[in-house]
Amino acid sequence: MKANILVVDDDKSIRNLIKVYLENEGYNVKEAANGAEALIIINENKFDLVILDVMMPVLDGISACMKIRENYTMPIIFLSAKDEEIHKIEGLTVGADDYIAKPFGSMELIARVKAQLRRYKKFNTEPQNSSIVTIEDLTINFDTHEVIVRGEKVKLTPKEFDILECLAKNRGMVFSVQKLYESIWNEQFAVADTAVVVHITNLRQKIELDPKNPKYVKTVWGVGYKI
Repeated sequence: MKANILVVDDDKSIRNLIKVYLENEGYNVKEAANGAEALIIINENKFDLVILDVMMPVLDGISACMKIRENYTMPIIFLSAKDEEIHKIEGLTVGADDYIAKPFGSMELIARVKAQLRRYKKFNTEPQNSSIVTIEDLTINFDTHEVIVRGEKVKLTPKEFDILECLAKNRGMVFSVQKLYESIWNEQFAVADTAVVVHITNLRQKIELDPKNPKYVKTVWGVGYKI
């Protein structure tokens, strides 16, 4: 069964272009012209991935992403003419999994969509060898994609969960930023890419009592991260 994808952009010509690219790959595509419209459609349909423009009227992409993340974990790819590093970081901080700058090519778009869907489907369909890991007052259920810290359930984005899973299943092993990126994103690491660092920061904000003095996801200076 092909994935259901929602394309959100206030520019109809861009929506139509992306729809053509995706439908040529066999995906089912719905469209929304702004963040508010997207939220209504998401609440009425099941989506495997959302492509979300940043600058839109009524409700912008950043605000829409934050609202989506309150209830849903499907991958979100931000789309924007702004390609400055600060905007990429902002998008990843509020829960996006990837970022594509306009203008973009069909091959890049499809490659990123497929990569995100592979990760999402893997963690929603494949059983893990060890379904539950408990580290002090942190419990991770790999089958249900649930994380409980100090007795309370914590909502993680797919990428945050992927990072936590990788580190938890290899407890004590140090992963460099490059190794984490290539293991989780399944693509070659670019030195300037800050995605891993941003997601680690977000993860710590959610599971650590004191993110500046982490108990679980520790930094091994000059090497990488470990649990």
